[in-house]
This record gives sequence, structure tokens and C-alpha cells, in this order.
Amino acid sequence: MTQSTREETHKPQGDRRDAAHGLGLAIQFLTRIPLPVACDWNQASRRWAARAYPLVGALIGVALGMVSWGSGALGLPLPLQALLIVSLWVGLSGGLHLDGLMDLADALGSNAPLEKRWAIMKDPQVGSFAVVVLVFHLAWKLALVWWLLELEAGIWWLVAIPALARWMAVFLLVRVPAARPEGLAHLWQQSLGPRDLVLATALPVLLSVLPFVLMSSGQAWSMLTLGLATALFVVIFAAGARRTFGGISGDLLGAAIEGGELWLLVWASSWWWFATA
Repeated sequence: MTQSTREETHKPQGDRRDAAHGLGLAIQFLTRIPLPVACDWNQASRRWAARAYPLVGALIGVALGMVSWGSGALGLPLPLQALLIVSLWVGLSGGLHLDGLMDLADALGSNAPLEKRWAIMKDPQVGSFAVVVLVFHLAWKLALVWWLLELEAGIWWLVAIPALARWMAVFLLVRVPAARPEGLAHLWQQSLGPRDLVLATALPVLLSVLPFVLMSSGQAWSMLTLGLATALFVVIFAAGARRTFGGISGDLLGAAIEGGELWLLVWASSWWWFATA
């Protein structure tokens, strides 16, 4: 066997290894689910991890959907169903993204100059703005999940929203420069390009289009408009990050995921309310 033949044989194996390790990295960075293996940390695995962000979000959504279906089958009251869903939602991510949201709240609430805002975001202490935003964020999330359950919107939205919110993080990594030449966001960004964003977009597109095959037209259109709402939010967030911080950071990515999920819950519940009125 020639050298070139051996390289061609090993390349698909290397790609599969990078893809598997990339998925593992995505799970490690987006959830608190422990993995029994150590994943490679290299440029290829980081690319695959970003491509897998929406997939990990969809897997989180599947878990939420199973809890929704199971608690409904047991006849639990809607408030308790909603509380179980939101509790698992927070538990699976371990509050990682909430931490970014809270840091952003303290930084913006300070009305301080840019350098001071960065110092506040790095400060491990929790300020009053962070606490207020956390309480209202979770309260709104609980209320909107409860409302969607009451509207009998099904469980497809539970799968789609976490996936779409994590796609936003990939969009920001590819399209918005890092605010500072340091940190994980900057390091990750060096490995990514437009092709990675295109590949990461495949699953969100599928989640938006597949309902036209599996569901009624009303449900299908709700999922399609959810994709449009995702694009609207991430474009506005990207502009805000550029203007306020000069770019993105790890905390801002976490805040985008949490804010995106809440925005999509508002959109989904409003759509279903108007559609069923």
C-alpha cells in the first residue's frame, strides 16, 4: 500500500474521530452531562463541536419533551409539569448560560465605561442586577412554558427552541469578532469559518421544515416562523454586542442562548395564542 493510499484510508477515520470528539466537546460545554472519555481539544474537534451545537440543543429538547409527555400522561397539574420542564432545562445546562446572563445584567446595569463593564463581567461576585434578572428570567420562562402547555401546543417546540438558541451561539462565533484577543470565545473563533455555520444550520432548517410533513399546517407554520424569529433575535443581539462591548465573549454567548430561548418562548406562545383564539 502506497503512502497516499494509507493517508486516504486514515483520513475518513480521522474525520470520524474528530466528529465524535467534537460532539463530546459540545456536550461538555453546553451541558453538565458527564462523559467517561477525554475529548481531543484541537482545531478540527472545535469545528465539529460548533457544528454539533444545535444537535446538543435538540437532544436537550428531546429530554424536555419526554418529561412533558410523561408528566402529562401521569395527569400532573400544568403548573407542576411546567416546573419539572424548567427545572430539567436549567439542570441539564447546570446554569452555565444563566451565569453569562447574570454577568451581562450586572455589566449593563452599572452604566460604567467599557473597561469597567469587562471587569464587572469577570468578577465572580453576584450583584443586585444579576439577581433581579435571574428571578424574572426564570419566572417568565416558567410562565411561558405553562402557557404553551395550556394551549396544547405539542412538544415539537420543546425540541426546536433549545436547538435554535444554540445555533445562535454558532452564528455569533462565526459572524461577530471576539471583543478581546483572549478567552475561549476568541480561541474557538479561530477554528471556525462560514462552512461551519452552514453545516450547523442544517438541523435548524430541518426542524423548521419537517413539521410540514409530520404536522398540521398550523403547527408547521408555527415552527417556520420560529426560525424567522431566531434570525431576528440573533441579528439584533449581534448588533448590540458590537455596539456595547465591541464584540462577543463567552458570557455574551451564554446570555444569547438564555435570551434567545426566552424570546422564542414568547414568540411561540404568542403565535399559538393568536392561532387558537
